[in-house]
This record gives sequence, structure tokens and C-alpha cells, in this order.
Amino acid sequence: MNTVVEKVAEGFKGEKAIVTPYNIRHLQAENPVTRQLFVTHIGYYPHAAHHFREREGGCPENVLIYCEEGHGWVVHRGERHMLGSNQVYIIPAGETHVYGADEADPWSIYWLHFRGESVYMFSSIIGRLVSIEESDKSRYEDRFRLFEEMYQNLEMGYNPENLEYVSFCLMHFLASLKYVNQFREIKKVKTADAVQRSIAFMKDHIEDSVTLDDIAGHVGYSVSHFSALFSRRTSFAPMEYYNSLKIQRACTYLQFSDLKIKEVAFRLGYYDQFHFSKAFRKEMELTPKAYRERYHEK
Repeated sequence: MNTVVEKVAEGFKGEKAIVTPYNIRHLQAENPVTRQLFVTHIGYYPHAAHHFREREGGCPENVLIYCEEGHGWVVHRGERHMLGSNQVYIIPAGETHVYGADEADPWSIYWLHFRGESVYMFSSIIGRLVSIEESDKSRYEDRFRLFEEMYQNLEMGYNPENLEYVSFCLMHFLASLKYVNQFREIKKVKTADAVQRSIAFMKDHIEDSVTLDDIAGHVGYSVSHFSALFSRRTSFAPMEYYNSLKIQRACTYLQFSDLKIKEVAFRLGYYDQFHFSKAFRKEMELTPKAYRERYHEK
């Protein structure tokens, strides 16, 4: 039986995390692009005092910890590795490990869990400490921006384009650690098209009662034209996508706040706790209560 021990303080100011639904992971494992490498969990913990994890049976995914600043440690394969600024450790899937923040100078970490058929391509940087030395090729901020690319695209929803883009970003991110000297800055231009603007509108009004007419009107399209365009681009109907974003926000509240489940439901515009729980379970394959028990960080 696997044992997982988790200890944190009263949460970390500025913390954030996304845990992808199980049905999305099934899609990622089947998609010819994403099945190569895909993210299942991703987050950032700043100044994570008393942060501690112990997994006797390991984790189903590979666990990447990137120490931005401060200090922490990882115990893996009987060895204790000390992590400082711009050092990375990737724990292989299924292997017993323990890690935690330094008591005097707790780390700030970017972290993610990943799996896929092509994990072997990065075996040279898995299970050992990777140090990124100060130089004109280090490009620290570019790596952090690349991490944010992954996080923000997952935050925008789980349409195939987003998931595939995140997989490519993950491969690029891992390559920047394996091929440090070859890593170069890549500038990306985002096109503010109607679909992206509609998603941004959804996110800005995630706690409001927004209708399809409201969203279509915001981008200046008729409902029928907008619905067809949105569905073609994302493979989701607009309101289905909007409700998925609501569930994602619910996950954040359940994980990082002490709001009662009924308070989360009302905040996100559900009629009652029953309808919220039904919608949440359909998306996440867990009840809100079970999700909170598994992932609550308070």
C-alpha cells in the first residue's frame, strides 16, 4: 500500500496549482501528440515554509521540482540532495522519495508532474541534481515564462489545441534543462482572435451568470456564428467550455481556501450544492469533498 505524507503550514501566499481531470488524462494518453509527454499536475509554491512530502510507493508520474530561490532537499534512492537557486530534481515515477523546504530559508518552487511514452528521452536528467550555472545561456526568466505558458494554457481549458501546445512546451522546457548551452530565447506572439477574447471574457466573468448571448455579443458575433467557430476551434460548445472553467476555479477554491462546498457552489453561480457536486463529479471523477480531502493544501 502506498503511503503519502503531506505537511504544509497555513498555505503559501501566491501559491497556485492545476490538477487535470482524469478524463482529460485519458485523452492525453490517446492523442498522438500529447501521449509523448503530458502534464497532469502543475503549480508554483513561493516561500513554502514547512513544505514536506513523503511518498513510500512513489508517484504515478515523474515529479519535477525547480527551485527558484531559497533552499530545500530531496531524498531519493537513499541519497539526500540539497537544492538551491536554479537547481532542479526530477523524481522518476514509482520510486520512493521524500522532499521538503529548508526550515531557515524555505524554497520557492515551480513544480509539475508529467508522464508519456517519450519520458525516456530525458532519462539523463531524471534522478539526478541538475544545476543551471550563471551564464549568458542560462535564460532563467525564459524558463519561467515557458512554465507560465504551460500553466496559463491549462488554465484556459482543456481543448486539444491547448493540451497539444502544453505538451510541446513541456518538451521544450525539459530540453532546456538537458541541453543547457543550446537553449535560446523564443519569443511568442499571441493573436487576440475572437475565440481567445471570448475565453478571456469567460475567465473575467467566471463568478457571474454569463449567457451564450453575452459571450457572443462581447466578440461581436451572432450566437450561431460564434458557436460554430468556437466549437470548430476548441472541440467544445461555448457553454460547455465555460462550465469547465468554472470547475477549474472550483478546484482552486477547494484546494487553497477554507470556503465551504456550498459557498463555492454559490460563488460560482450554481443553484445549489447538489447541482454543483453533480457537475464537479462529471468533470473531475471525484466529488468536491473527495477532491478537497485529496488535494487540500491548508
